[in-house]
Amino acid sequence: MKKTPGPELDPAAYDEYFRAEAAPLAGVDEAGRGPLAGPVVAAAVILDPASDYPGVGDSKKLSPRAREKAFDLIRERALAWAWAELSAAEVDRLNPLRAALAAMTLAVEGLRPPPALVLADGHIAPATAMPARAVIRGDGLSLSIGAASIVAKVIRDRLMLEFHALYPQYGFDRHKGYGTAEHLAALRLHGPSPCHRLTFKGVKSGPDGLEL
Repeated sequence: MKKTPGPELDPAAYDEYFRAEAAPLAGVDEAGRGPLAGPVVAAAVILDPASDYPGVGDSKKLSPRAREKAFDLIRERALAWAWAELSAAEVDRLNPLRAALAAMTLAVEGLRPPPALVLADGHIAPATAMPARAVIRGDGLSLSIGAASIVAKVIRDRLMLEFHALYPQYGFDRHKGYGTAEHLAALRLHGPSPCHRLTFKGVKSGPDGLEL
């Protein structure tokens, strides 16, 4: 039996292993499961195997400037890409994992042409009409998943800047909704905004620090 490639192979070779069996190949990833505010965003990308993608990789290892540059390259050279978001209220209703998986499903469904196989970052693959494989630490193993992680992160960060314009008292432009000391202090002072996740610890307390 042919052995699945491991971390010793570069991400492009990892994708090529699966593309040989099913083309086109899509990578899908999400951003924003953990923050106290804002949507969860997922992106799906079908890279052109004939193109190069310098600077594309795991979004967590890239600076904001490098992510923006990689995002532009992906948009220019990918065969297809799509993204989807679920609001903070939907994250509260579904829970973070289910919301992330639902957003990934929507992103994959937005791809034209549809992929023959989906590689998804994480332990659980989203429900899709085509075969999907979960890849643990996939954003570092697969170039396609890495590209999707960049698209999801850049788009979510831009959405958080829009929320910052509406609710500047929380400092979303700096922490993008994550539970930093600055953010928690703002929540104690002002209480939650309409884009906060009310079921999350740290948000469920009012300005006086008591549970709502």
